Amino acid sequence: MKTISTALVMALAGLTTAHADSGPMMPRSVPQAYTQECAACHTAYPPGMLPARSWQRIMGGLDQHFGTDASLDAATVTQLGQWLQTHAGTYKRVNEEPPQDRITRSAWFERKHRGIDPAVWKHASVKSAANCAACHTGAHQGLYDDDNLRFPPGLDARLRRGWDD
Repeated sequence: MKTISTALVMALAGLTTAHADSGPMMPRSVPQAYTQECAACHTAYPPGMLPARSWQRIMGGLDQHFGTDASLDAATVTQLGQWLQTHAGTYKRVNEEPPQDRITRSAWFERKHRGIDPAVWKHASVKSAANCAACHTGAHQGLYDDDNLRFPPGLDARLRRGWDD
């Protein structure tokens, strides 16, 4: 029995992604190119936030990446594309491809942020719903649990409503 328990613990320790609110979502092994290239412009989103098909389309359209040319050399596209496919979201809440492959348009994101006043996304200290680090202090490590939230600087009491939703 001890051997089975040890094997189970070892197998569980090897899991690389988790759901938001239950631990880090970022895989343990992140390609340096992902951090250098993707995180240079925005949060390096955990691959589990989107299904594989969304990542496939995103990597296939980097020349028009949400209004910006984010083209990369073919080897880097292949490397990152494979990594994203391997670690893409497969659990129930991300099996649906969001409109325009935007994390912020996914059903789970909208449900999780439903109480946030739309003006918050436009506030100078936030800038957009895609700026996870404005509120989630552990976003760069793939930590999105509710225990690590902060009010972005400058939000008045009206804009703070809905935070505990």
